Amino acid sequence: MKQMSLITGAMALGGLTNQLNSCNKKTASKPFGLQLYTLRDDFPKDPRGVLKQVADAGYKQVESFEGPKGMFWGMSNTEFKAYVEGLGMQVVSSHCDIHKDFERKAGEAAAIGMKYLICPWLGPQKTLDDYKRAADTFNARGAVCKKEGLRFAYHNHDYSFTPLNGQFPQDVMMQATDPGLVDYEMDIYWVVTAGQDPKAWFDKYPNRFRLSHVKDRQKGIAASEKNASVNVGTGSIAWADVLDRAEDRGMQYFIVEQERYEGTTPLQAVAANARFMQQLRY
Repeated sequence: MKQMSLITGAMALGGLTNQLNSCNKKTASKPFGLQLYTLRDDFPKDPRGVLKQVADAGYKQVESFEGPKGMFWGMSNTEFKAYVEGLGMQVVSSHCDIHKDFERKAGEAAAIGMKYLICPWLGPQKTLDDYKRAADTFNARGAVCKKEGLRFAYHNHDYSFTPLNGQFPQDVMMQATDPGLVDYEMDIYWVVTAGQDPKAWFDKYPNRFRLSHVKDRQKGIAASEKNASVNVGTGSIAWADVLDRAEDRGMQYFIVEQERYEGTTPLQAVAANARFMQQLRY
């Protein structure tokens, strides 16, 4: 009896250890990133200093955006990579103007191991055929990226999740783009702002939404109010359910973004958002 009790206790302890190891492995596989546009006022003034503060807050990935000094903010692509990696982070993607020097941008991004170049804005189109033509452009840019060894994606706003002539433009674009060439970055805030359920779209198009913008929407605000971004975890979006479903349907990158600040500075919001992500996902 005593020996059996010891064996049972050892098995239970072993099971607990396995669970903790499994949890630790899962934890280690879930870094989260920051879209640097969140710090659009601070970042251009001191890119290196701001990146240091982003790393100190706990972010392991960054998504850049193209400003007056390009995607690498006055540094060469290799200098930008070296500096970011020296801080313990990875440059996973960047928003950019896809209509100017795209081949050069794709080559520079691929050379430093970036995973994605992303179209950040299309704008509301007048007809569904306009969205089909946009999809053709996305396929062409995706082919350039594929040749260089990275991926192309489109980042949505609310207009593609708002019906036009009885159809969602998002459907039109997703059905007209080649999954081998084009992925999508779901800005979850804009999907919710459009009155749509992100989880339903993950279910509808598994493995097409590969990146996300984790951006929260203020509670109790009118649906017509578009400028309602708040610190992640303080708004109306049920993040645990949404991000779990996203990951189950193929989401690979979780990138925090915030566009409005009340009673806080952008850098304070970035730090608060990192704490929330650490508690939620890790």
